[in-house]
Amino acid sequence: MFNKYKEWLLTGLLLLTLTSLMVQAHAESLRYVDARQFRIINRGYLDTMPALTRIPDALQDDTRPEIFELAQCSAGIGIRFRTNSSTIAARYQLKNDEIMNHMPFTGIKGSDLYVLTEKDNTWHYLATIRPQEGKEQQRKYVTRMDGKMHEYLIYLPLYDGVNRFEIGVDSTAELAYPMAENPRKGGKIVFFGTSIMQGGCASRTGVTQTNQLQRILNRECVNMGFSGSAKLYEQNARMLLKMDEDIAMYVIDPLMNNPKDMVDTLSYQFMKILVTNITDKPILMVPAEKQPNQEFDTLLCKNNPLRNAYWKRTYLQLRKEGHKNLYYMDSCDFAGKDGEGTVDNVHLTDIGFNNYVQAILPYLKRLLGRRNK
Repeated sequence: MFNKYKEWLLTGLLLLTLTSLMVQAHAESLRYVDARQFRIINRGYLDTMPALTRIPDALQDDTRPEIFELAQCSAGIGIRFRTNSSTIAARYQLKNDEIMNHMPFTGIKGSDLYVLTEKDNTWHYLATIRPQEGKEQQRKYVTRMDGKMHEYLIYLPLYDGVNRFEIGVDSTAELAYPMAENPRKGGKIVFFGTSIMQGGCASRTGVTQTNQLQRILNRECVNMGFSGSAKLYEQNARMLLKMDEDIAMYVIDPLMNNPKDMVDTLSYQFMKILVTNITDKPILMVPAEKQPNQEFDTLLCKNNPLRNAYWKRTYLQLRKEGHKNLYYMDSCDFAGKDGEGTVDNVHLTDIGFNNYVQAILPYLKRLLGRRNK
């Protein structure tokens, strides 16, 4: 009987070894290609290549240090490609291996894979890379695709950056530049805002509002969200003016980073710089979100309405001066009636991001429609 058990044990070990070798052989059979060979979307400055960051090195001296540092996060940046591979993987190196106590790793430093459906030409979520420990990441999104040629989209990390990013496919599969123009080329939307705009605290990278809106509107949405640093400084306004000319409109949503006194004293000059230099494109001003505890907090119930009042005053003054391309979003109850839209009374859950998208979408459609007439 002992010999029988020994024989079973040896057989089991042999099977495990063979399985491990097969898995290793399959991993080695994947071919990895630098993502920079494909279409990189949702960037405001085309010369950010090859770093996959949000502000080019050439503008570092003209950018506030805290903004330039946060711009190393790849929030909103996507990679478009097509392949007939049954397996799709990614191999990338994180800049910081960032950790936060209120946001999932899949949103901070993971990456999402979407496929473009042939039936209705819309994006469908497929899988997420769940980051492993350390800066080096190498994981598979899918392993049993049908072997047909499909169009794909990968969203990079929201609260970390990548030093390099490679797409892995079967060694014999085709991996090529996308053919479908989705998102459309031209007419980008620039979003300037806070940590919420950057993606805090989405559960995964495709959920943040700019990425959702890009898929819905079929337009590149440039994420210029900077955690804690979207101050109403003139230098930040001028930073937005240095973007590519291929922009359809701007969304300005910085109030949660600016105390009421800063909004009172700085908002007019900040917006004046924008409307004076951007005369033919809509600019949408977004007020501060209504926080779940605002009704009960004795400080917030006074300060938040004042922030929005000063912001609205700036809007009305500039409209009075004749800047007709300036618009104002009336309400920002992203947390929802039950308050479940935030993770910590400020940063949004996936529910909150969906609320954000549904609230702003009618404004974007209307303003983009007017511009196209």
